[in-house]
Amino acid sequence: MGVITLRQAAEWCGGLIDPKYADVAFLGANNDSRKIESGQLFIALQGERDGHDFIPAALEKGAAAVLCSRKVGDYPAIIVEDTRKALGDIARGERRRIGMKVVGVTGSVGKSTTKEMISAVLAKTYRVSKTPANHNNDIGMPMAVLGMSEDTQVAVLEMGMNHFREIAYLASIAQPDVAVITNIGTMHIEHLGSQQGILQAKLEILEGMKEGGKVILNGDDSLLWNLHRQNDLCITYFGVQNPECDYLGSDIVQIPDLLRFNVKCGHLTFPVELSLEGIHYVSDALAAIGVGVEMGMNPAKIQEALSQFRNMAGRQEIFEAKGCTIIKDCYNAGPESMAAALAVLGNKPGRHVAVLGDMLELGVCTQAEHYRVGRIAAEKADLILAYGPNSSRVVNGAITGGVPESKAKGFENRDEIVSAMKRMVKPGDVVLVKGSRGMHMELILEQFLKEET
Repeated sequence: MGVITLRQAAEWCGGLIDPKYADVAFLGANNDSRKIESGQLFIALQGERDGHDFIPAALEKGAAAVLCSRKVGDYPAIIVEDTRKALGDIARGERRRIGMKVVGVTGSVGKSTTKEMISAVLAKTYRVSKTPANHNNDIGMPMAVLGMSEDTQVAVLEMGMNHFREIAYLASIAQPDVAVITNIGTMHIEHLGSQQGILQAKLEILEGMKEGGKVILNGDDSLLWNLHRQNDLCITYFGVQNPECDYLGSDIVQIPDLLRFNVKCGHLTFPVELSLEGIHYVSDALAAIGVGVEMGMNPAKIQEALSQFRNMAGRQEIFEAKGCTIIKDCYNAGPESMAAALAVLGNKPGRHVAVLGDMLELGVCTQAEHYRVGRIAAEKADLILAYGPNSSRVVNGAITGGVPESKAKGFENRDEIVSAMKRMVKPGDVVLVKGSRGMHMELILEQFLKEET
């Protein structure tokens, strides 16, 4: 990561520094005093708790300096009015100083996996840095930029949002050379009103793009496909359904633990293998292939990278435990990703058990979407255990879809659903555990797998 002096950082963010500390340097940044590493800049954010209260603890753990709105002692510091905005300003300055190419990735579903695939592909040719898991907001992404190696040639930055203008802000920091939008779904519709609102918010990534930048979009998404007719952007499309896509996937074959398909792009045609289950991963891989080809990579290196790719922890981890096959997919959930995960469940041999947590931030669509997921689950699962305030809607959908009442149960208490799992799940079952991050489905799985004492 690059060494930044307080003098340089203060110039970037318009902050004030004590001249005697002007040459103090830091490496990276962190807003958590418990996790800060020696030499980092501590960001004193004002949230539910006041970050200034943790300045002494951060300094004790080795923070080189502090970004704050008021000092509570004599130590190296940059004083600003708004520490959140100043963090973004410093990251923007560092992005320009390093001068790496930036690939920005957003979308409703699959953006984290796509980010990981793009990073894996590009790493075969370039020195790559990427946003860590969950670092896709106005705090995490700037901190990720400040933590990047000074010799980074390409940064792959995930951009998330749940309100308008959030991606515009992140794009102003990242200034992408390449922008990827995976799809326009229904996650965060509570705050954005409609899929058109979600589209508008995702397209904010284009506002920060450099002149001549490349845009890579899902051509199977009707809302995104229309864009090439509406403006002068240099748009390239990937997809499996739309034959006009520039990167077209075909001949998809799913066997246990292996996904095969062919890619056609221009005059090139080549096969790809992924050690993943779920045909929805083909779109993610096509986006990564598009980025690789657009950045001049050899297809053979792209094939090699994808054949070696392994997904992030918590993203459709499949393992054996308690005599069952467990599909752990607890990272997040929306209607589209729920349907994809249930499809994977349904393709596994054995009795199918779906343990489904609520999907959050769906607004007025909440009841309808949970009911719809219940109907989908009825086609894929033999036993459905739903968890959360909207569990009754999932259960109603499942029963309407033909699942017996004895095989579709809803719970709002974590201990009760774990108890039901221990009673009803049998050796040989295939068990999918999935829900929004805020539902903490991983805790349910941990309790279920914990040996009795």
